[in-house]
Amino acid sequence: MTIDEKIHKLRNELTKNGIDAYIIPSSDAHLSEYVADHFKAREWISGFTGSAGTVVISKDHAGLWTDSRYFLQAAEELKGSEFVLHKVIDRSYPNYVKYIVDNFPEGSIIACDGKVFSYGQIINIKKAFEEKGIELRTDIDLIAKLWENRPPLPEKKIFELGIKYTGKSRKEKFAEARDIMHKSGASQYLISALDSIAWILNLRGSDIDYNPVFLSFGILRNDDFLLFIEKNKVSKELKNILKRDNVIIETYDKIYSYLSSLDKNIKIYVNPDTCNYNLFTAISTEIIEGDDIAGNLKTIKNPDEITNLKKAHIIDGVALTKFYIWLENTLKSKTVSEYEAAEKLAYFRSQNKEYISESFGAIVGYKSNGAIIHYSPEKNNCAQIKPEGMLLIDSGGQYLCGTTDITRTTYFGTPTKEEKRNFTLVLKGHIAVALLKFPDGTNGYQIDTFARQYLWKYGLNYYHGTGHGVGFFLNVHEGPQGISSALAKRSKVPIKPGMLNSNEPGYYKDGHYGIRIENLILTVQDTETEYGKFYKQETVTMFPIDLKLIDLSILNKNEINWINDYQNEVFNKLSPHLNDDEKSWLKEKCKNI
Repeated sequence: MTIDEKIHKLRNELTKNGIDAYIIPSSDAHLSEYVADHFKAREWISGFTGSAGTVVISKDHAGLWTDSRYFLQAAEELKGSEFVLHKVIDRSYPNYVKYIVDNFPEGSIIACDGKVFSYGQIINIKKAFEEKGIELRTDIDLIAKLWENRPPLPEKKIFELGIKYTGKSRKEKFAEARDIMHKSGASQYLISALDSIAWILNLRGSDIDYNPVFLSFGILRNDDFLLFIEKNKVSKELKNILKRDNVIIETYDKIYSYLSSLDKNIKIYVNPDTCNYNLFTAISTEIIEGDDIAGNLKTIKNPDEITNLKKAHIIDGVALTKFYIWLENTLKSKTVSEYEAAEKLAYFRSQNKEYISESFGAIVGYKSNGAIIHYSPEKNNCAQIKPEGMLLIDSGGQYLCGTTDITRTTYFGTPTKEEKRNFTLVLKGHIAVALLKFPDGTNGYQIDTFARQYLWKYGLNYYHGTGHGVGFFLNVHEGPQGISSALAKRSKVPIKPGMLNSNEPGYYKDGHYGIRIENLILTVQDTETEYGKFYKQETVTMFPIDLKLIDLSILNKNEINWINDYQNEVFNKLSPHLNDDEKSWLKEKCKNI
């Protein structure tokens, strides 16, 4: 079926069911950012492949709402279909809700599948709709009726991540979570977020590309843990290991009947932002609402995790060194497609025994493609990299010892004055965040300004966040915190020691080039004075910054010192793992300015 044929078929279902419009988000039953193929309903009906976006289809309009990371990509992928792109500038408010309220009359009936919206989302949508007299139905899944040959739910085996990586046993994590659960007055805790389940159980899977998680629900009780998962995903050996820690295996879809039959005397702890609406409303007993306990615990990396993730970044830096040497040498005799570069980078990472997969599909954007913030090269439809111009590569690896995410912007040939200026403005913002010392209670929204200040002086900006949390061999985007100018919940979370965040300001000139400099930074203790505790950032990503793109005239002494100190550290940490030719290449890239 073509995209427009899918729209037509869905409209027929709207008419049959007396519905005026249907909302299709990007999430799954666990409110994941990235989802298994089975849940890619929004992509199936629209053709838009980005990770974030919402579709609303009515009898006379088909719209896709997405943010600035995907404007150029969405415009291209929606081309030729009836879909209209609605650009979301402020991600703190669901703009498609405003569209419905503004364009549908009182008495309209809007529908969605409540399994792929959080309880909190539905409550907010209903509140907005009720003010206009619009009804929201959450009990209907129209996509299931239309999607022929829909991919099945994944059935891949899960595996245990050893304590030498995790630093804490399951029992220790259970005890920490139970303590918080009991203090809230609850005797059970429902876990819906896949990375939280993987973290608390010290288990990993491969149900979702790039994210080592597995489809499941969890219930932490006073004396045991119920894991709702398709039983063939758990080997007999692992089942016996889990049993020793009082982990009981139940079938994945039994979670609904379990929650609907809870004794009235039980109080269950639930996070309304990670629990889907249908699951939340199935609960038959008293609910205590709060932040995701495991989610908050896992974002503070323990000493063993920190040691391991630093090792992962050295491994990653070595792979990047080998890749860029290959790229430079290859470009001396022929061009290299963006797709081939992405494949080769994954190959170099895969040479280490700790490697599992990429942490996301590599963004390799040559010249104008670099201005497409979440650009992904296709094998038969991408640019050829030549030994001239700007190249942006944003990539990462999933290693048993940690998750990496790095962006480097490099230049072949001689950059223009404007290109050097804009790169250096981005670099100044990056350094400002890296050098920042801040008091306890400082949140991501406050830190974000430091990254943008130099671009603002020239009337420039970028429309994505400055930083996101990163998991430990888990999701490359991890909450609850974030560094962003958007007044979203994540950007209001205080940044604490043990949090691993990205530091990635950028600048994008449509049709010309993109610039982004991304390292991962670990928040650590600095000092304590009469004004309280102060924290600082430790950069853990290890790979040189392209000195060719720096305009020294707009750097101050502290910034130059930071660059030289960083380049020296990169060389000292990576060189022991390289051969003589590779060391020589790296030494030249890490020279002082």
